[in-house]
Amino acid sequence: LSPQNPAAVIPPHYISDQTLCAFSTAFFTSKVEHESKHCNGKGFQRPGSSAFDRVYTANQNCGHAYPTFLAVLWCAGLLCSQAPAAFAGLMYLFVRQKYFVGYLGERTQSTPGYLFGKRIILFLFLMSVAGILNYYLIFFFGSDFEMHIKTITSAISPLLLIP
Repeated sequence: LSPQNPAAVIPPHYISDQTLCAFSTAFFTSKVEHESKHCNGKGFQRPGSSAFDRVYTANQNCGHAYPTFLAVLWCAGLLCSQAPAAFAGLMYLFVRQKYFVGYLGERTQSTPGYLFGKRIILFLFLMSVAGILNYYLIFFFGSDFEMHIKTITSAISPLLLIP
């Protein structure tokens, strides 16, 4: 995205990220429904079961994090570099799955997924900031650092795999 060409085409890997996001949300919601019915068989009443509370809380936490994730994912991809943003987006969805499954066990099992997710969100946010700064450098000074930024983000994105 540059001041000369503000129109951007939506790449297919963003659509796949959105689809995976929808499927994971549906999975989390179905786990809440299953646990609710399993506890007392009357539907979506909150029975006070610790298993239900864990599933419900994990679902709420994941649901609250998705708007932030989607915003930084789109900003990072449109303003900086699409491939590292898509890779980080897929990693984030797998990490949220790990967080959710870890939350179903002991609460300490969800901590690695939570911290890993925070690191991925930070990476996407920094990509967005770099893209915005590059836009203003082009606009005010005529200097384009897009290729340097893409090279750096492509080199750093595999480091997200390190726990």
